[in-house]
Parts: sequence; C-alpha cells; structure tokens
Amino acid sequence: MVVAADFFRDRPVLVTGGTGFVGRSLVTALRVRGARVRVLVRGQGTGAPSPLAGEGWGGGTVETRVGDLSDAASLIHACAGMDAVIHAAGFAHADAATPDFAARHWAINAEGTFRLLDAATTAGVQRFVLLSSVKAAGEPGPHCVDERWNAPPETPYGRAKRAAEERVLAVGRTAGVHVVNLRLALVYGPGMKANLARLIVAMQRGWLPPLPETGNRRSLVHVDDVAQAVLLAVAHPVACGQTYLVTDGQPYSGRELYLTIRRTLGYSTPRWAVPASVLYGAAALADGALWLTGRRDWPVRAAVDKLLGWACYDSTRIRTELGYRPAWTLERALFEWLESDP
Repeated sequence: MVVAADFFRDRPVLVTGGTGFVGRSLVTALRVRGARVRVLVRGQGTGAPSPLAGEGWGGGTVETRVGDLSDAASLIHACAGMDAVIHAAGFAHADAATPDFAARHWAINAEGTFRLLDAATTAGVQRFVLLSSVKAAGEPGPHCVDERWNAPPETPYGRAKRAAEERVLAVGRTAGVHVVNLRLALVYGPGMKANLARLIVAMQRGWLPPLPETGNRRSLVHVDDVAQAVLLAVAHPVACGQTYLVTDGQPYSGRELYLTIRRTLGYSTPRWAVPASVLYGAAALADGALWLTGRRDWPVRAAVDKLLGWACYDSTRIRTELGYRPAWTLERALFEWLESDP
C-alpha cells in the first residue's frame, strides 16, 4: 500500500457490520496493521453478550459496542473516541422491490447512515468511509462505465445507497471530515452467500444448463481486495470527498463465469450451449406462470439477466489515484474455497 506502513497503528477505528461477510475481512486487515478496532454489533437485549466477545482477530481482541442504526444514542456511544468510522452495515437484499423491502432499505441504508454520520460528527470523528454499491447508479447497459456514469438508481436499494452517498459528501464539505464513498461490484470470497454462491450450488446440483457466449461483461471483486480499497480510502489524502468504483479489474462474461466455475469444480467443458433466446423464452414462460399467482417482479428474467446481461465497471481511477492493486481473481478464490470447504 502507498500509505505509511504504521498509519493504522494504535488508531481507533469503528467498523459497523463487523460481524458480516465484508466486515470480518475489514476487521482482520485493520488488526494486522495494529489498529484499535471497535465493532458495532446488534445485541439481543440489555446485557446480551456480543457475538465477538473474547474473539481474537489478527493477534488481538476486538472491542465491541452493542447498538443499532435506528438508535442514535447507541451510535454516539459507539463513535466516542474514534478517529475513523468504516460503515459496512446495511440491508443487502438489493433485488427486493416490495413496499416492505423498500421501506427497510430506506430506514437502514439511508436513514441509518444519516444517524451514524450525525453521531460521528458529534463525536469528532475525522474520517468516514461508506461501503456503497454500484447499484447507487443506474444500470450501465452494454458498456463498461467509470465514475462519470451518473444515471439515477433504479431500485429501492440503489436509491437508499445514493441518498447515503450524497449525505456523506455533504457532511464532508460542511464539517471538514475526510469522507469517501466506495461503490462495490459483486463481492466474492470465503463465506459469500449472494448470487455467485447460488450459481456455484446450482452448477454442483446440475441445475444450470451450459450458458452461451453473448459478449456481456460483469464486474466482481474479492472481499480482501475490498478491505485493501477501504484502508486506502481511510488513509490516502487524495481520497477525501471522492466516490470510487471497486472491482477486481477482470470483468467476466456469463459464459466465462460458467466455464471458470466448471474448471474449478473439475467438470469437463461442454461442447454445446443453450441459446440466449431459448433461456429468455423459458424465463418468460416461468414468469408468466408466476404472474398468475400474483408475482409482479419477473424474477426468472432477472436471474437470466444476472448471467447474460451487462454490469461492467471500470475501477481505473482508484488504481491511479490511490494505488489500489487487486490481488485476487475469481479462479484463485474458487480453488481456495474448494480446498477449505470441499
């Protein structure tokens, strides 16, 4: 990393969402660098033990504070004495679009961030990094886009993340705080539970037909490379007031994802593929059947789009300005995952 090797030594840093998939990688990276880490955890009630109580990370024990993004007093308590806040907590069901889910996205991802920002500025926190999402902007279509792409977000999740980003930048300007937004592509790595994990399970169970090559591109990023980007965002002066895309720099087509997973699983490469028109036609029939039952969100078409559609993002800017260098590829991560969890 281009920042000073001892930048984080004894620096007090609060991580929200520190028990989650991304948060655990962040906590480990901070502890390795000697930071004094505090993790905000949701308790089960007054006096409930923290899920991290007494747990060692990188040779040290993490301090925990019980609190919630809906509880302003608990957030002020958590931020007290901290130099930096890394906000990784959130409601991650990005594709959910029902009114109830939309309300939860706004309450947690937007209003929860607003409260945390208020608590951080009240406590005199000097650095604040928000882990946002590429969904904070609209879908890019058949292009690979960079930070200049500023289309309005299309989902409740994306709109909540965009509102949180805008508040982060506004607080940075008015309060003189070092703030950074990181828009993450789909994150993979040990413990992943999202779309990529479901894709692997579907292939293991023989549910996924051979995908065609459509020339689409989808961006991903390893959880440890996310941690690298976060540490750079916290420490690098150039990052102040900026929004960066974070990927592993290697966009994949749906066919490439399919073949990479098959190779890792030790499966042979099929010599045929189901045409995209057939897959979309089958999706239309399935969604039509679901429409008759009251579903209105076309879930099967959305699943096919995740495989054959575009979601390509260019993270050149964070590489150029902060020295970010992703170390992981999907194939390497899958091999390690299979070795550790055969």
